[in-house]
Order: sequence, then C-alpha cells, then structure tokens
Amino acid sequence: MEGAGAGAGADTVVWQGAFLGGIVLWVVSASYLNVTRMLRSFLQPWVCHHVDTGIPIILQIQNYRLGFLDALFSGLSCVVSVPFYTAFLPLLFWSGHGQLARQMTLLMAFCDYIGNCIKDVVSAPRPRSPPVKRITATKDEEDNALEYGLPSSHTLNTVCLSGYLVHYVLTHAEIQGAYVNYLGVSLACLIVALIGFGRIYLGMHSLVDILVGFFIGLGLLAFWLTVDEYIDSFVISGQNVTSFWAALSFLLLFAYPTPELPTPSFEYHTAFNGVALGIVAGVQQTYHQFHHGSVPRLFSPELTIPVFMGRMLVGIPTILIVKFCSKALAKWTIPMVANTLGIPIKSTSYIPTLNMTGKKSDKLKQGYLQKLLSRHKAFDVDTGIRFLQYAGLAWSVVDLVPSLFSYMSL
Repeated sequence: MEGAGAGAGADTVVWQGAFLGGIVLWVVSASYLNVTRMLRSFLQPWVCHHVDTGIPIILQIQNYRLGFLDALFSGLSCVVSVPFYTAFLPLLFWSGHGQLARQMTLLMAFCDYIGNCIKDVVSAPRPRSPPVKRITATKDEEDNALEYGLPSSHTLNTVCLSGYLVHYVLTHAEIQGAYVNYLGVSLACLIVALIGFGRIYLGMHSLVDILVGFFIGLGLLAFWLTVDEYIDSFVISGQNVTSFWAALSFLLLFAYPTPELPTPSFEYHTAFNGVALGIVAGVQQTYHQFHHGSVPRLFSPELTIPVFMGRMLVGIPTILIVKFCSKALAKWTIPMVANTLGIPIKSTSYIPTLNMTGKKSDKLKQGYLQKLLSRHKAFDVDTGIRFLQYAGLAWSVVDLVPSLFSYMSL
C-alpha cells in the first residue's frame, strides 16, 4: 500500500510537470513564431467584413427601440456579467451547494480566459457607433464597450453557465422526467436567446459575434461536462493542488496574447484567475470541514432563511474587508520584493508614485514570455496586485468566512 501511494504521488508530479511544461513550451514557441499576429492577420479581415455587413441588421432592430426594452436588456446584461457572478457565487457556497459553486467558479474562470484570449487574438472591433447606437446603462457596460467584439462574452458565458446549471440540477434533483428535462433546457435556451438578441439590440455586438460566442460556448460546455468530475476530484483530494494551481495561474498570465491595442480584457482575466486560485486553495484546505456533500443546505432545518440571512450579514462585509486588506498588502509587498530583486516596475492606477510614463495607453502591458525576459520593460505591478486581491477575496469566501460561521453557529 505504501509503495502504491508513492507510485501515485510520482505519477501526479509527472503529469503536473508535463502539463506546466507544455504551457511554457507553448508560450515560448508562440512568442518566437508570432502566432498571435499570424492568426490575427488571417481572422481579422473576415470578422471585420461580417461586422460591417451586419450593421444594417442592428439598425433595423434598433428602429423598434423602447424604454422598456432598453431596461430589460440592460438588466439582463448585468445579471449575466462577471461582477454579478463574483457576487452570486459566494452566496452559492454559503447556501451549502459547494460542488455546484466550485464547478461554476472554475467554469467561469475557464470561459473568461478562453473568451478574452480569442477577443484579443482576433482584435475585431464592435459595430461602428455611429451609425449604431451603443446603449451603455452602467459603468460595467461602458468598460465592456472598450473590449474587442468577437466573440460575445455574455453569450459564451451564458451558454456555458446556464447549460451547466441545468445539467447539474437535472442530474441531482429528486424530480426526474422528460417534462422536467424539457422545461429546464427550454428555459436555458430562452435565456441564451434573450441575451444574444439583447447584445445586438444594445449595439454591443454584431450577429457574427453572437453566433461565434454561441458555438464556442457549446464547445466549451461539452468539454467541461467531460472533465468536471475529474477536476472536482482533483481539487478536493488531489496532491500538490495549491502549488500546481498557483504555478498554472502564474503561467496563464504570460500565456495571454497581446492585443492589437490595450483593452480591459486582461484585467478581467487576471481578476477571475485570482478568484479560481483562491477558491481552489481554500477548498483544498477546508473541504472536510465546510464543503463536503453532507453540509446543511438552504431551506433545510439546519440552514433556515434567517440563518442564511445572518450568514450574508457576516460574510459579505468580511470578504470586502479581506479584499481591501489583500489589496493593501499586495501594494506593499510586491514593490518591495521587486525592488529587492532589482526588477523594474511601474503602476498605472494602484500606486501613482510608480507611474513611469503617465500614459493611458500603457495601462495594460501583457503578452508572452519575452516581456518577462526583456531588460528594457518595466512590469506593471497592477497585474499582481489585482491577482492577489481577488485571490484573497475568494479564499475568504471558502475558508475564513465559513470558519466565522462555525464559530458563530450560523
């Protein structure tokens, strides 16, 4: 038995090393061969052509604009946005649905990374405004409008997350039957259709962006449904989980492609990359205490609505405090470590005194490994600060806050 355990541990180290080594090899080869630029030169003209030819469809749809529809589709866009899921997923953990919360968090990080990578590789514009009317009702939508267009992240994420949610409910619910399956699938399809149509109505995307987002979402969902159980088993009981995920998260920052012009997409990926690491690290440490399959769930006698409300009153302020403290700690430690190691650094938003250029266009410096090796580049510490603050927030969701619940008998 002892020899078998040692053999399994060696196998784990081998596949983890091979996986991380493959990413490093891809980063180096993609940088050397200018893969991003080659793909962009091939894909961008085709996408731009279809974006331009799709403008008449958008204008025709916007001829029927109503205040009610503006509010409806703007609201739906907020409900399926990354900030919404960042707020919703903690409540899912605290309601006792740990497995679903874990899977949806990691799936969201996966979709966000793939979708934003494709956006910045293709670097295709959104529909021209004017003539298209861009309806941005919130600050989040204004930031989204600064990203490239293809694929539609809202459509891609909605396909994956609503599809996975329906799959999970249908496979775990006590009520089974063809009628229930039909109702669940129909509801998911309706949400996807409304989101896709709403993105066109709001002038945020062309039809080609929606279709590509839809089909990429289907592909990612199909892939996730084949690996979700293996990933969950690894997260809760695997070996070297936290160290492996930390190394993976670090490499993904450098594997991200450089866009034609800077966009906020890299910021979004960095934040959710940190969230995924924080969730994995926290669950790995506390699974048997707070996240196993027998924990009380909402509406059970052990977790009533008043108790859950108490959890929200304790948990939400706590994670916000941890986010603030994580950011402050990162702003202090990262520059100190960088200065100790002699690494040139700058900050374009979090630490104004480190701003070496003061140019807005230099805000997002990301790309392949050559940026790490270049002696003439100053690293933007905002990436590390953002990553650590969201990792700290996510860790508190699954480790610190459940510990407080246990201490307070919530």
